[in-house]
Amino acid sequence: LKRAARLAPAPCRWNSGLPVNIGVLFVPQQEAWVVERMGKFHRILEPGLNFLIPLLDRIRYVQSLKEIVINVPEQSAVTLDNVTLQIDGVLYLRVMDPYKASYGVEDPEYAVTQLAQTTMRSELGKLSLDRVFRERESLNASIVDAINQASDCWGIRCLRYEIKDIHVPPRVKESMQMQVEAERRKRATVLESEGTRESAINVAEGQKQAQILASEAEKAEQINKAAGREANAMLVKARAKAEAIQLLAAALAQQHGNAAASLSVAEQYVNAFSKIAKDSNTVLLPANTGDVTNMVAQALGIYTTLTKPQAVKTQDEMPSAHEDSRPPVTEMLKAEQGSSS
Repeated sequence: LKRAARLAPAPCRWNSGLPVNIGVLFVPQQEAWVVERMGKFHRILEPGLNFLIPLLDRIRYVQSLKEIVINVPEQSAVTLDNVTLQIDGVLYLRVMDPYKASYGVEDPEYAVTQLAQTTMRSELGKLSLDRVFRERESLNASIVDAINQASDCWGIRCLRYEIKDIHVPPRVKESMQMQVEAERRKRATVLESEGTRESAINVAEGQKQAQILASEAEKAEQINKAAGREANAMLVKARAKAEAIQLLAAALAQQHGNAAASLSVAEQYVNAFSKIAKDSNTVLLPANTGDVTNMVAQALGIYTTLTKPQAVKTQDEMPSAHEDSRPPVTEMLKAEQGSSS
């Protein structure tokens, strides 16, 4: 019964309920009346007051210029991946030329409906099942273009076509639901793993930054402490060394200061020889190692050579009376060497 209802032609709206020619006619707005005179097309009556000749003129067609909505019956179509679908839609038309719509085709609505169904089957055969649901807009646009190309000579223009329902076979529907569930579980697993990874990365980055900051703080603290200790130690050593030099200079300036210096040099010489064999297995000794007197005399000679320019300058500055009272430097060195030996 459904197949017979789909194939049966739609009732002709233009031949039923035609107005009768009484000479004076009033055409409603958004309608066009096609008039024939003695069986031949005469003219199209515009909305408003119109006059016709009775018996000679006959109103043959009444065309509505409003937008017409046609329900496209449900039909079966096979997709590119051999899936049978049941699909229906809605077609929106408008009569653009009443003359072509009256004489170009017998039943414009039925012709456009059949054209929409065949075009739908043809377009669905080019797409797979997944693309049918994703590309409904492009599918509608393709059907509208195909209908407009064929219905141009009919004086009808298709404004738009909308797919109402797409019915999938039960087994295919179950498999699609299983596929959607699997895809959602996959996305959930991927998102969970990405969240775990991001969390681990953030924790590791935080620990890394904390360790870096802690090490930098400890390094700065150690540098500050070391700098403070070393500076204080250097100042203390420098002050102690300065005081030691001042005391040594004062001691050398006193009487028998050279003798004390000679004794200190001899003690350091003996201590150095006592430590010679402790630091290394290889020992280099001078030829006169046992001659302590000669070594002390050499050390005092170096000391005298270094202090001679300062002593000469001091003697030049002092009065001549003091110069005569001091013994010569050579005699003092010889006396000191003799006393040391």
